[in-house]
Amino acid sequence: MQHYELLLDKFLRHAAKWHPDTEVVTGGDEGSARIGYADLLDRCNRLSGALLALGLRFGDRLGTLAWNSQAHMECWYAALGVGLVCHTLNPRIGAPHLSEMILKANDRVLAVSPGQDELVAALVTNCPCVEHVVVLDEPGVAFSAPPVPDRVRVWRQSDLLQSHGAKTEWGGFAETANAGLCFTSGTTGAPKGVLYTHRSNYLHTANIVQPDILGLSAQDSVLAVVPMFHANAWGLPFAAPAVGAKFVLPGRRTDGARLAELINGEGVTVAAGIPTVWLGLVDHLEKHGGELPSLKRVLLGGSSVPEALMERIEKRLGAVVQPSWGMTELSPLGTVAAVNSPHRSAKNSGRPCAGVDLRLVNETGSALPQQRGVEGRLQVKGASVLERYFDAPETALDAEGWFNTGDLAVIDAHGNLTITGRTKDLIKSGGEWINPGEIEAIIGTVESVGLAAVIARADAKWTERPVLIVEARAGQNIDQPALMGLLESQVPRWWLPDAIIEVEKMPLAATGKIDRMKLRQQFGQQPT
Repeated sequence: MQHYELLLDKFLRHAAKWHPDTEVVTGGDEGSARIGYADLLDRCNRLSGALLALGLRFGDRLGTLAWNSQAHMECWYAALGVGLVCHTLNPRIGAPHLSEMILKANDRVLAVSPGQDELVAALVTNCPCVEHVVVLDEPGVAFSAPPVPDRVRVWRQSDLLQSHGAKTEWGGFAETANAGLCFTSGTTGAPKGVLYTHRSNYLHTANIVQPDILGLSAQDSVLAVVPMFHANAWGLPFAAPAVGAKFVLPGRRTDGARLAELINGEGVTVAAGIPTVWLGLVDHLEKHGGELPSLKRVLLGGSSVPEALMERIEKRLGAVVQPSWGMTELSPLGTVAAVNSPHRSAKNSGRPCAGVDLRLVNETGSALPQQRGVEGRLQVKGASVLERYFDAPETALDAEGWFNTGDLAVIDAHGNLTITGRTKDLIKSGGEWINPGEIEAIIGTVESVGLAAVIARADAKWTERPVLIVEARAGQNIDQPALMGLLESQVPRWWLPDAIIEVEKMPLAATGKIDRMKLRQQFGQQPT
């Protein structure tokens, strides 16, 4: 058989050759920008030449701090075609965390969406490795050059293409070459990088287009609301061109009005995003009216969805909801509820695709003798599953080659996965992780605070939101506005607790540690 390297640029080449006029559309405040796959391939290829002209070489990292747009997609394929690593960064994370990631990755070029001047200036100042900043072209958004040190050159994407864009030979390297880098920020302290290869993402794409997973075709119009900086946008920027589907990107706005406009205007049939996105769309339609006749399926991920919310989404949008489960370490999709499954519900996330295997183990890591209908610690194995974290000296796998997800789960008699809990006290709000320990450490520096704990409280919109529980030191009074102000200066806004609750005495477990179970029982439900 022929030797055929599984390189990601081949998806875009396929779309350009066999679906040349099928469009990639980017939403904007002044109308949508659109381009066919053939013209997109040409722009991506010339951008590869421009990146090489800036001094990037095989294996170097290109950092992207950008929203879902054609320009961001061009950066992906321009990097991938010549063996650069596309390092996606979350613009919602604060400068300290982002700086740590950029320095660890040694990003030499940052490609950024316009309108982030203050954040970009802080990052470039903190990161001497950055030599160039490329401000991307986005529809309806004016160019502005962020104030950066003299050692850094700022480019407008269109100017960079005009001055340095050149036809460039793609490929010619092994499929095991690194392709993408994404850090799992906000989980367990220091950010941990997941380094994808061309082979792993190629196989992931082949997995997710299976009929019972995403089941995409050239007749589909796919809306990616899930951010491209969030675990490869669940693989959609690869899957859509792989099947020749129309690909719709919302830009920086993902409110209900924008999404309704894009779905109807572009005939969207399949859409993907976290539950809160679809709740916003439902709220918009209920308030302003309107229907979405083209929409057939909605893929939910990032966090669990209450049964009532799933029913509400399906009823108002007229689309079938597919709950899913995955992780950045899985590239990211692990399981998806099939459209026609009689067991599809908000209670489970469906079954794994071919190429992903699951098992349950006990606290010592031994496989449970009974794998169905019992709770255990979830492990995963597959060609698109992490082997070790970026720059880590040791493997993340056990002796049998399984990756520990950190989740507790049950697999039912039909093979459907249900995540029942987490082995750590993390809070997942709107698909994003919040680390209680970091908030507690900050509050612990305040003299008037004796004990502090952050727990998750159920929330109808975001699934979970943090609440801060504090016990004052003897003879001290808690200044709640001051506590919130301190947090505002050090953590992302969406990490801020929804409430600060003062207790006379913090409950303690037998070990002397704060009894979080009692706190959850007392304060973990949404107030009526």
